Amino acid sequence: MTDILTAIAERRSAKRFDPNVTISEAELRSILDAGRKAPTAFNIQHWRFVVVSDPALRKQIREVSWNQPQVEEASALIILCADFKAWEKNPARYWAAAPDKMQTTYEGMINQFYSGNEQLQRDEGIRSCGMAAYALMLAAAAHGYQSCPMDGFDFKAVGSLINLPEDHEVVMFVAIGKKAAEYPPHGGHLPLNETIIHNRFS
Repeated sequence: MTDILTAIAERRSAKRFDPNVTISEAELRSILDAGRKAPTAFNIQHWRFVVVSDPALRKQIREVSWNQPQVEEASALIILCADFKAWEKNPARYWAAAPDKMQTTYEGMINQFYSGNEQLQRDEGIRSCGMAAYALMLAAAAHGYQSCPMDGFDFKAVGSLINLPEDHEVVMFVAIGKKAAEYPPHGGHLPLNETIIHNRFS
């Protein structure tokens, strides 16, 4: 418990990474596996993790990302994409480990909930990727790495560079590695009494 709370309290966005640090395949797989286990509505698992290891592609992505150095310097660059149509792609498979009756019930519920509601399909995909991104960052911290969630880039250009399917959308990046500079000054957090509302807004 203490380790989790410490990781949450100490997490900061690293703006510069040591480009000479390599994350082992086993560590990266462990981090990605943690992201894969983040919660999603109906267990649909809308996220797709594009792990960009090609240096030439990293350079191209940096060019459409406000030239942010994290894109090239990070030991791992993960582009989180949402599959907005995951709900209709054989939905029974999301409950394959459950009894047959439960599979059938959830398949029906999924179709009823998402069918015809494009906004909900998109919103769920974005929410799911956000939760997965935080899981990736905490898992990176557990392995002794720092991270940076990123959305300062040309979404359409990045989508084109990674051959994004038409029913997917780029949501954000998570850059992971060993920080190579001190964190910039922190803006601080709003006080609890400004962010917590009991029961309803006034």
